[in-house]
Amino acid sequence: MSDWIKILAIDGGGIRGIIPATVMAEIEERSGKPICKLFDLIAGTSTGGILALGVTKPDDSGNPAYSAQVGVRLYEKEGARIFPHTVFQKVRSMAEEKYPTAPIETVLDEYFGETRLKDALTNVFITSYEIERRIPWFFRSYRAKENPEYDFPMKQVARSTSAAPTYFEPSRIDVAGLPDYYALIDGGVFANNPAMCAFVDARKLYPDATRFLLVSLGTGELTKRIPYHESKDWGLIGWAQPVLNIVFQGVSATVDYQLQMLLPEIEGTQCYYRFQPRLDDNTDDMDNASDDNLRALKLAAEGLIHDNERVLDGLCAFLAQNANA
Repeated sequence: MSDWIKILAIDGGGIRGIIPATVMAEIEERSGKPICKLFDLIAGTSTGGILALGVTKPDDSGNPAYSAQVGVRLYEKEGARIFPHTVFQKVRSMAEEKYPTAPIETVLDEYFGETRLKDALTNVFITSYEIERRIPWFFRSYRAKENPEYDFPMKQVARSTSAAPTYFEPSRIDVAGLPDYYALIDGGVFANNPAMCAFVDARKLYPDATRFLLVSLGTGELTKRIPYHESKDWGLIGWAQPVLNIVFQGVSATVDYQLQMLLPEIEGTQCYYRFQPRLDDNTDDMDNASDDNLRALKLAAEGLIHDNERVLDGLCAFLAQNANA
């Protein structure tokens, strides 16, 4: 193993996960290696958690079952199934969670089957929040390998990390052999950008390491204004989903600032990368799976890649040179 510990962290953001998926596909193409070989720890929240699990799921031969490009196609192919926009859905969203859980659970079952967290091809760290115990909850593949009580099917982990309040009902995971369960929601409520959590966990996982490189992938910076003259009269229902976006955006930006301070260059080598495009008003919804919006999101990702050509070239060369066996 290289003396560098390489960390990949992927933000939450619903359908906007097609942005980091596109960047990950570019990294795989430029480095010539799968994501799971390029990083020692891959962390994800919500849609980022699904991507983290996807690129570390093994096939029957022990190789990656999915490339990052498959992740891009997942949003294009399955987005409308997960976020169906129907008249019934619009009526439903006023009284309970916005979307039924059956479609997303079916998609996750199709992609992950019975693969378990312990099977991940590299260390995986997925965020969630336990609402009955009122604690942050972390799914760690390395803990799952050591303790069967913390090993769960990947599809349940993916469902739990992406259970965004107001969008999907909480996830319930029953504990094998015990009359108990975990009640979990989207990790974005405290760590929509999981990069800081991942960095801290990597320091614990590799206590003797002194060189850390962290790549943080965003799902787009929100730019849509919340006008004062409209929001001042909002009540509980009016604020329900906007406040979630505010929390997600605020957490992500704060973590970015913190890591800029904590991970300066080492002997001329850049240690922290944040890839995050700005989004216009038409592309920042987490659940707009229309063809037009998916295209706009992909164009935003392609623009991000174009604007960072040299940075990506340098990063991918470094990752390839320090790839795991």
